[in-house]
Amino acid sequence: MSLRLILIGPPGVGKGTQSALLSSRLGLRALSSGEIFRREIEAETDLGRLAKRYIDHGELVPNGVTIEMMAKRLRSEDVRKHGFVLDGFPRTVRQAEALDEILFEMEMGLDKVVSIEVPVETIVHRLAGRMGCTKCGEIYNSRNKPPKREGLCDKCNGPLFTRSDDQEGTIRERLRTFRENTAPVIDYYERTGSLERVDGSVGPEETYAQIAGRVGV
Repeated sequence: MSLRLILIGPPGVGKGTQSALLSSRLGLRALSSGEIFRREIEAETDLGRLAKRYIDHGELVPNGVTIEMMAKRLRSEDVRKHGFVLDGFPRTVRQAEALDEILFEMEMGLDKVVSIEVPVETIVHRLAGRMGCTKCGEIYNSRNKPPKREGLCDKCNGPLFTRSDDQEGTIRERLRTFRENTAPVIDYYERTGSLERVDGSVGPEETYAQIAGRVGV
């Protein structure tokens, strides 16, 4: 099935989890701007260093850098053939407008934009205990998904770390940034009639069932 979807919502609502489920079950190509930036940061490229300065302060990476990066991936034959689910893009109205332009050039359109909605305090609770594996990227949470051995990944035995942007103060700043910059994107897509809202405070499977129903699969 070749669908073209966007998942939108603040950090911690489960966009990455749902993107992975949609990719594995429907064959869509999961395109995460955050994951691409993390790879650049780990490789200490010029782009990675630039992105890190913004991310560490809970700010958005500049539009121009993000748009060009995503445009290149969207234009690939693989994505054209299999469809995509976007996670973390677009984050501003300017990026949404640029995405419209890119898809128009490709003679493609969006099928649905899904807004995953979760109360603020639930998001803070989720993210403040989050840990990631430095080797395989597996995510844990000290509250609801702790590793079997403290500080070590269950899958590959790699050391776990807490990202600087998962400290409570930075989390709240990231949510403020979302409200200021990304919430207007929800209004943008609502005006086009393509927006669907789902409750992301339930479990991953329940959230997936809502999304699947909204997109007709």
